Amino acid sequence: MSAMRFIIVMGVSGCGKSTVAAMLAGRLGWDFIEGDALHTRENVEKMRQGIPLTDVDREPWLREIARLIAGWRGAGKSGIIACSALRRRYREIIADGAHDVCFVYLRGNFELIESRLATRQGHYMPASLLGSQFETLEEPRPDEPSITIETGPPAGEVVAEVLKRLHFAP
Repeated sequence: MSAMRFIIVMGVSGCGKSTVAAMLAGRLGWDFIEGDALHTRENVEKMRQGIPLTDVDREPWLREIARLIAGWRGAGKSGIIACSALRRRYREIIADGAHDVCFVYLRGNFELIESRLATRQGHYMPASLLGSQFETLEEPRPDEPSITIETGPPAGEVVAEVLKRLHFAP
């Protein structure tokens, strides 16, 4: 994965995407963006009301993430995005056929993630949508540019494992 310039830290809400992605960006000196910041107002309002997003709702958001990556690529930058990317189709839209994108899937079981969401504050995504996220989730397959990391350990350990698996650390 030496040609990789873009990392998408993915998984269900509450798996630690934002924390891990921000820490990775800091360690690598790469740009970072929270993918949730790119959602439309309508999507945010639906989630705030506890209404799961549909594929139609998500498509403009996914295309905006792909445009962001293309812009970084054009500017010669590398970047990391925290983004759920729950379905293979979503990951295909984000990567847009490029071979310099890798997905880091933070895998955790429902009980662990639910316990994290119970203590999270200041996020519009209610814990009531977690079930729909797990229903939507299609774990990355071996033919996808991805690695899977268990999200149970502390974030620093998860970041160290990601860096090791992506050959950024000894």
